[in-house]
Amino acid sequence: MLMTFFSCQKDFLEVKPNTGILTPTTLNELQGLLENADVLNKSTPALSQMASDDYVFTSYESWQSALTATERNSYIWAKDIFAGANQISDWTFGYKGVFYCNNILEILPRLRDKEFNIRQYKTIDGWAHFMRAYLFYDLVRNFSTVYDSGTASTDMGIPLPLEARVDKIVPRSSVKDTYAQILTDIQYAVPALDIILPVNNNRPSRAAAYALFSRVFLSMREYSKAELYADSALAITKALIDYNGISTTATSPFQINNVETILSTGAILGQYQITYPSSINTQVTVNPELIALYDKNDLRLSVFFRLNTATNTLYVRRGYFLQTTPFTGLATDELYLIKSECLVRRNEVNESLVWLNNLLRKRFSVANFREISGLNQQTALQVILNERRKELVWRTLRWTDLKRLNKEGANITLTRSLNGVTYNLPPNDPRYIFPIPDDEIALSGIPQNQR
Repeated sequence: MLMTFFSCQKDFLEVKPNTGILTPTTLNELQGLLENADVLNKSTPALSQMASDDYVFTSYESWQSALTATERNSYIWAKDIFAGANQISDWTFGYKGVFYCNNILEILPRLRDKEFNIRQYKTIDGWAHFMRAYLFYDLVRNFSTVYDSGTASTDMGIPLPLEARVDKIVPRSSVKDTYAQILTDIQYAVPALDIILPVNNNRPSRAAAYALFSRVFLSMREYSKAELYADSALAITKALIDYNGISTTATSPFQINNVETILSTGAILGQYQITYPSSINTQVTVNPELIALYDKNDLRLSVFFRLNTATNTLYVRRGYFLQTTPFTGLATDELYLIKSECLVRRNEVNESLVWLNNLLRKRFSVANFREISGLNQQTALQVILNERRKELVWRTLRWTDLKRLNKEGANITLTRSLNGVTYNLPPNDPRYIFPIPDDEIALSGIPQNQR
């Protein structure tokens, strides 16, 4: 429904004025579509990063000078954040990737008799199902309400196109059906994906499928399942980077194919200046409230952030994605935190702190590390959630966490101050759900989110 303008540099792709836009004829060509990281691995909406409390504008003038109305309006949680703009990438890029996946899944069975490499065939099949689930999940966590088992069957989810057609209007599914489709696609992908981690982590593995399962179930607040799949992923890989060996001066301190990254994806590239992890981003600085959470000996202070001497403000350094865009992929540090949180929620406090300490041991020097112990369940949960915020900074996950935690009664209110005006975002406010772009509403007639 959104894809008539798509193009690609691959020779085997044709742009046509009909639904047969993609015309690969071999398994290698289908795999070439999946290797197009600009389409499939750089499609996470950046709206949640701009609306979260990871950062603040340095001044009212900096806010005014933001390049787009969307950047300004997201910051103050305006009801109309797009201000009439069309072709909003946060919506269209995800569906472009879904369109690629659907084409692959439609063409793939036709090649079974023409050429049949069983391993490559299965890999392509699992990869396409996995990426469709990944893209649907990124869309639903931004453009729909948080999952609530009591209302999910009536809450509005997102359109779920499962065919490679640009002339078919797909209505919005319920949140329940949206998540059911995501989970079905991941489950399908699991046996088709390799257990061995790929050399290039733009490609999903079985560990990535388990990690995505864990992330999705955490956001659904199904903690026993989130823990189960975290265990499955950690059984394949549990490697952590020792931050004692990470440069505190390099612009890009991490390697893109590092031992923690299970799947490498990022927010949409080049759309919003204020999401750039770069010294040239002088309009915004890291939220002082976030910085105050770190211990002075925490290596993450110098690994994640750097002082811009020109403005005397902190900016975020490039993370696991190595691009000027937030890393949104899957990594083992997130799994350690999921495992720890799920354990403490079933009152296995001591074991939960073992997992947390195993992570933090790699975030402090040996001389400065002190194990966390002797906490009750409620205090331990808050410590773990604080560590989750500190570790997963600038990954677009904070917004999803705010939605699920407020649903449980965390009562977190976000506040901004600009030019003497205070803006608030109360818990469970409708503005936690981003509006669908106006041109999509006009084209498809699907109902708009009410903010």
